[in-house]
Amino acid sequence: MLRILLLLTFGLSFSAGAYAEPGIPALTLVTGEGGSQSYTVTIQILAIMTALTFIPAALIMMTSFTRIIIVFAILRQAIGLQQSPSNQILVGLALFLTFFIMTPVWEEVNVNALQPYLAEEVTALEAVQLARQPVTEFMLAQTREDHVDLFARIAGYDVIKSTDDIPFSVLVPAFMTSELKTAFQIGFIVFIPFLVIDLVIASILMAMGMMMLSPIIISLPFKIMLFVLIDGWALVMGTLASSFGAG
Repeated sequence: MLRILLLLTFGLSFSAGAYAEPGIPALTLVTGEGGSQSYTVTIQILAIMTALTFIPAALIMMTSFTRIIIVFAILRQAIGLQQSPSNQILVGLALFLTFFIMTPVWEEVNVNALQPYLAEEVTALEAVQLARQPVTEFMLAQTREDHVDLFARIAGYDVIKSTDDIPFSVLVPAFMTSELKTAFQIGFIVFIPFLVIDLVIASILMAMGMMMLSPIIISLPFKIMLFVLIDGWALVMGTLASSFGAG
């Protein structure tokens, strides 16, 4: 029995080796006519599939999403509503407003980088460089110079002659820091009217001797009414879009 098993194992190994096809090379560098170099389609597909995993991080860190979602969260807290609108609704609003604001940038990336790459007019590396330019311009337009200087100094870049010399490792954290500061500035302005209503209601309740009654219970309907009368959602979303120079 043991001899039969050994013979079968040997036969299967021999047949597998005899009919095995040559494998796809793991890494092949192709040199074009103009001296440009590109990797095989297999490696390009692998790189694209790997890059797809970074899309959520890129959406948060390199677009207008951060500023929008923070302002929405502060707005909900200012009104005094804990679960309405829900997180799913706020994220959905932030995503679609982000698509609206970032559409000119993505259209430029599509025209200058994606379409030439699909038409095989540029290599994958050249397409990445072309796609980087409009995204970098958008981020630089929203980034404060002192934040760029801060992270450049921390990273050891003492002299940056022009904006083209700013590396992505410096630009992204500087952009995020600027977005956080801008978002909290807008949130502070949004919070003030609702805070005034809370103070007025609290003063009235104290004057009437109703100190045991929570001012939040009384002020909440008035804050909702004020927000509806001034068409608050359109005002906030329009202000956020205008803060990026869109619309």
